[in-house]
Amino acid sequence: MMADDEYRTVKGVSEGFYSEKRSKFLSFAMPVHSQDEVREWLKKYQKMYYDARHVCYAFMIGPDRKEFRGADNGEPSGTAGKPILGQINSNELTDILIIVVRYYGGINLGTGGLTRAYKAAAADAIAHADIIEKTTDEDVVFTFEYPFLNDVMRIVKEENPKIKSQSFEMDCVMTLRIRRSLMQNLRSCLEKVETLRFLSDD
Repeated sequence: MMADDEYRTVKGVSEGFYSEKRSKFLSFAMPVHSQDEVREWLKKYQKMYYDARHVCYAFMIGPDRKEFRGADNGEPSGTAGKPILGQINSNELTDILIIVVRYYGGINLGTGGLTRAYKAAAADAIAHADIIEKTTDEDVVFTFEYPFLNDVMRIVKEENPKIKSQSFEMDCVMTLRIRRSLMQNLRSCLEKVETLRFLSDD
């Protein structure tokens, strides 16, 4: 069981393939972090496979997996985007786009056949993907007086957050990043340092 600050995604682009009654389904899975990225990839693949009958897709974005969409691109409603999205869901993936390009083979597959084909093509792209686990991280920004630097660095050594930025003058400012489930403990340790106060990180 994954912790609630962990999520699964794909490391790079992977390819899959499925054929049914001479229709060919070429599938591609890739990491994305925004809908702008989704649009860029779609533009690229629509241009690359301009002669294909359909370029269908589904994406899921964000560690909380709340930003998602599936598109049938001219296929009967629910036969392409939905089964592709279903494969993303059943593999518990996010920050991912799956594109399935269909070349029509001259024989109709029917809605059941189409649904199975898009599901299988998406599954094959995932099967060939390098799946990685990432953590949802948070930042904490704070300031403190220079004489207390050793106290802060001792906490950094013990709690092991990533140092994103630091400036050491009379008043020091530091930004640390750590996975969400460990943030409360890090803040509690820092609160004990004399002169330290937290800053808004926006």
